[in-house]
Amino acid sequence: MKNAETHLDAVQQHDGKTRRAVARLLLEQGPVTAASIAEELGISPTAVRRHIDALLADGEATTRDAPRQTQRGRGRPAKLFLLTDAGRARFGHAYDDLAVAAIRFLAQTGGEEAVRAFAQSRVDALVDRHRTAIVAQATPAERAKALATALTREGYAASARHVGVGEQLCQHHCPVAHVAAEFPQLCETETEAFANLLGSHVQRLATIASGHAVCTTHIPNVQPRSPGSAGKHSPDDGGEPA
Repeated sequence: MKNAETHLDAVQQHDGKTRRAVARLLLEQGPVTAASIAEELGISPTAVRRHIDALLADGEATTRDAPRQTQRGRGRPAKLFLLTDAGRARFGHAYDDLAVAAIRFLAQTGGEEAVRAFAQSRVDALVDRHRTAIVAQATPAERAKALATALTREGYAASARHVGVGEQLCQHHCPVAHVAAEFPQLCETETEAFANLLGSHVQRLATIASGHAVCTTHIPNVQPRSPGSAGKHSPDDGGEPA
């Protein structure tokens, strides 16, 4: 009887680790297919679907149809899976009711400028921890990858890849998404900090705080300016002020 209980505990522990691995891939790569997760983890698609079904049943994952242009052949559209807010909570959040209440009080007593000053102070602290490693990189692609690495260390599950004429920075998790939904200054100052670090104008295309699955930032493939000059218009580059 004891051996049977020990075996059951081992199976449940293994299942728990696998489910967390599936959830993490949904966090870092979602929306993604079950087949892609199975290939990444080296387990069967059936096993992946079992864990995804459990996450769906718990309200920690949701589905959407894959874009038609990515479909091959005929038949039912492939399903893409991603985490819900409840699923993201598995990986921790740096917000709570007290944090929201505190910033609301700050807004009421000090106005929008006080909230922006707080947001700026927060992002400055994050950036300063990684500034040297990022600005040491010579190209937009290298700086984008260094920034993604820094953000991942800070809990944002970030990645960077080349897209078209620039780089795309994706943050698959936002530790302060619910706070930023009410106070967009957090996202605004973060975007400004990215531009400063990367030495070029950047464009925020989507945010988790506004309801998207991923925070996405476009970084144009131009030679980085010196840190601190991002956003300043130069007559030679034809750009617009940030």
